[in-house]
Amino acid sequence: MTRRLSIRAALAASAAVLACFASGVFAQAQNTLVWGTSQAPRHLNPAVQSGIATMMPGAQIFASPLRFDDKWNPQPYLAESWSFQDDGLSLLLKLVPNATFHDGRPVTSEDVAFSIMTIKANHPFSSMLAAVDRVDTPDPRIAVIRMKQPHPAILYALSPPLCPILPKHVYGDGIDPKNHPKNNAPVGSGPYKFVEFKPGEHIILEKNPNFFIKGRPHFDRVIFRIFKDSNALLLALERREVHYVPFWSDLASLDALAKKPGLLITDKGGEAIGPINWLAFNTKRKPFDDARVRQAVSFAVDREFITRKLHAGRTKVATGPIAPGSPFYTGAVETYKVNLERANKLLDDAGLRKGANAMRFAAAVDFLPGNNEQQKNVAEYLKAQLKKIGVDLTVRSSPDFPTWAKRVGGHDFDMTMDSVFNWGDPVIGVHRTYLSSNIRQGVIWSNTQSYSNPKVDDLLARAGVERNLDKRKALYGEFQKIVVAEAPIAFINLLPYYQVYDKSLKNLPTTIWGAAAPIDEMRRE
Repeated sequence: MTRRLSIRAALAASAAVLACFASGVFAQAQNTLVWGTSQAPRHLNPAVQSGIATMMPGAQIFASPLRFDDKWNPQPYLAESWSFQDDGLSLLLKLVPNATFHDGRPVTSEDVAFSIMTIKANHPFSSMLAAVDRVDTPDPRIAVIRMKQPHPAILYALSPPLCPILPKHVYGDGIDPKNHPKNNAPVGSGPYKFVEFKPGEHIILEKNPNFFIKGRPHFDRVIFRIFKDSNALLLALERREVHYVPFWSDLASLDALAKKPGLLITDKGGEAIGPINWLAFNTKRKPFDDARVRQAVSFAVDREFITRKLHAGRTKVATGPIAPGSPFYTGAVETYKVNLERANKLLDDAGLRKGANAMRFAAAVDFLPGNNEQQKNVAEYLKAQLKKIGVDLTVRSSPDFPTWAKRVGGHDFDMTMDSVFNWGDPVIGVHRTYLSSNIRQGVIWSNTQSYSNPKVDDLLARAGVERNLDKRKALYGEFQKIVVAEAPIAFINLLPYYQVYDKSLKNLPTTIWGAAAPIDEMRRE
């Protein structure tokens, strides 16, 4: 009865707080963080679901073996120490002695082993833990990850958005983890405990008083308010009904928000996510099976115009498949400065002469629905710009994400705008787009371009097991030069993410994972 009463009391208190904020009152006296988002998660278990919609609340509910600072350095979390053994084929994790799940059960190596193998079997990032063979548990505080080959990305794969440690006694009941009922009411060991989830409306979390890092977290509760669109979220920010909005990408509103008293904006944090906005080609469909045609389109795109005019100077030009925040980035590639004369010559050389109507060929461009600034507006710009080189372009819209995903995943497209993320290490988020072995019909964000180059396959295979950082950088540098030159993708701009927050908030998550990592240090001053 006591447990039931406490749950009812917590729900009643949370309902009161929600009502308070919905009425427009900025409840500064309440030690509550109201976190605004337009990202609506299907459930709250990042072990079987990618995307920041799930990662943000997931990182508060679950703890992971490691976390990272703002310099890409691993830091202890559930694992107080770690060490590679057997020439990099084993990684030994020593767990902290005092971590418990929210139901009071201790976190042990059995939970770590269960979680890693569950993620390996169910997470959409198939390359992330592909090298893992098994996890041994010689002691309740010792987990040894055994790998079939060296896996230099393993430490990134153990970080908050990618490796939530699940309680085996909850999720190991034989139910499919992708459809487990506890995905909507999860039990973790993170800084905040689950209270309530109403899909499309809100997520309510409360302070974990037994969190294994003493003195944290600092809020009594965290409320995720989920908004239908960015306009509704913007209005809530202006009314001070929301304290904190990470991953803000609505560029048109940033100048207005910057003038609002009491609000601050920063672009720090989240570098590991590495979002890139690009134009992808179906390399198996004529005329885009010819690299000269793809190069011509790329030379026709004025990226400076897109970033300065269409994006009001709030974005930066993307030069290749790896975002500049990554230690593996190189800018020593063909930058495709707009050059219509060169574009026209490439098309002439490809045998695509202009007809009586001054057009060479017709094609269609799709775009990812839901983001007009980065997707639709750029697609409309391409229609006008490519006409200058004789391409009769039709902009094909999709009514919703599933329609677009079916077209692109099914390779039923000529060109498509898209936004794809790096996710820390290239093994996790970059390889999937370029490996010929990942040309998978019906799977979105695989190698939907059907791009195939044995040299690239070899470079990525070697980089994926190379433990020497300088050698890895060299391998990825060569990979970037080849991919940019062959142009299965025309890289457009870096998708910017900002954190908008009340000026009273301190210690925002500005590490490489941003708000996809725990906010246990954030507080109100």
